[in-house]
Amino acid sequence: MSNGQWYPPEWPDRIRALAAGELTAATPRRAATVMLLRDPATGTEGGPAVHMLRRRASMAFAGGAYAYPGGGVDPRDDDRLVGWSGPALESWAARLGVDTPAEAQAIVCAAVRETYEEAGVLLAGPTADTVVSDITGADWEADREALVARELSFAEFLDRRGLVLRSDLLGAWARWITPEFEPRRYDTWFFAAALPEGQRTRNASTEADRTVWIGPGEAADGYDRGELLMMPPTVSTLRALRPYRTAAEALKAADSQDLTPVLAQARLEGDELVLSWPGHDEFTKHIPSGSAGTGGTGGEAG
Repeated sequence: MSNGQWYPPEWPDRIRALAAGELTAATPRRAATVMLLRDPATGTEGGPAVHMLRRRASMAFAGGAYAYPGGGVDPRDDDRLVGWSGPALESWAARLGVDTPAEAQAIVCAAVRETYEEAGVLLAGPTADTVVSDITGADWEADREALVARELSFAEFLDRRGLVLRSDLLGAWARWITPEFEPRRYDTWFFAAALPEGQRTRNASTEADRTVWIGPGEAADGYDRGELLMMPPTVSTLRALRPYRTAAEALKAADSQDLTPVLAQARLEGDELVLSWPGHDEFTKHIPSGSAGTGGTGGEAG
């Protein structure tokens, strides 16, 4: 079946070069992305919708693909402790599979910061059990733009605003690593979160030309029909969200999700090059020797 799997035509040549020892794999950059969920309006049917953005066609990485708000870790995200609410950093380190609490803080900070930068939604509040509701106004926008420009660290932003990061509003869902043959690689943690009451999303990203609220099933069906271009981790997480009827139900299920990293593998079988993602057979590609491909990637970030 034809689908919307993103697959750069230069991949077969890069895979062969890697196998021949002619290509050195880049070190993946840590990143985080957030599946922001919103329950349907009272009196309507269906499960929660997820906020997605479409990356501009001009983007070097996954141009034209639908994704979630997200991006790379800012090195300053782990240089000092931030105001924190929710599970201890040691617990987050164990859940995320990293060695230190500082690494865990950096990844969670990236998830919250990127959601604010790209969707205008902030998972933080003045106290451990509140969430800021009104983040409109020129002063808030100036801070958001300073974060985007890396003129302001997220820790400085939280301190300036007297806010604590609400890590308890996030659920770690999956982890995907961009294949070794890609020039731009990310080690990306996927999180789920519910849209806080009183806040609204907007397209605040210069990397996106469109944003939508869409049911996970509807989005996955659009991919299956070849109408929506997506990377494998996006499709996989959409399918995993499909059974849940509320955002709270999905967040509760996050604790049971497998965070074993998913990394694409490539091998030669006779005259074919086979590209696969362990545990995700639907994305396997069989590429005839000497030909270019046509559709997926194994990591996602902005």
